[in-house]
Amino acid sequence: MRIGTPLPPFDGATEWRNGSVTPEDLRGHIVLVHFWAVSCGICSEQMPRVNAWRDTLAEKGVRVVSIHMPRYEADTDLAAVEAAIAKYGLTQPCAIDNLHRIADAFGNEFVPAFYLFDAEGKLKSFSAGENAARLVQPALERLLGSA
Repeated sequence: MRIGTPLPPFDGATEWRNGSVTPEDLRGHIVLVHFWAVSCGICSEQMPRVNAWRDTLAEKGVRVVSIHMPRYEADTDLAAVEAAIAKYGLTQPCAIDNLHRIADAFGNEFVPAFYLFDAEGKLKSFSAGENAARLVQPALERLLGSA
C-alpha cells in the first residue's frame, strides 16, 4: 500500500469483537490500524503501547482498530483469540481476519504491522516488525501536531 492510499474497507472479517467499524465511521479521525496475531511474541510485547495510544490519544481524535491476522492454523482458534483480547485488554474494535480478506485489502503480510491514516483517510505511515511501534510513534506525533 502506497502513502496516500485511502483507508480500505474492513470487509471480510470473520467476526468482530468490541464493535465493528467502517472507514466512513472513522472519517475525520486519525486512524491507527494494528495487525497482530495470537502466536506473535512481538505483538504481545507491543500491546501495552497500543493500548496507551488508544487511551491517551482518543481525546485528540485518534482511533485504533486492531486486526487479528492468523499466521498459522492454530491462530484461527476463536477461543484463543478471545482469550488474548481479554488478556491484553483490547477494548478497541478488533476484527478477526481468519480468511485474510482485510490483510489482502491492505496488502499486508506482517504482524505486528501499523498503518497510520490521517483525518482524510489517507495513508501517512506504515511500519512492521520488531520496531514497528517505535517507528510509527514519530509519524503519529507529526500527524497530531498538524491536526
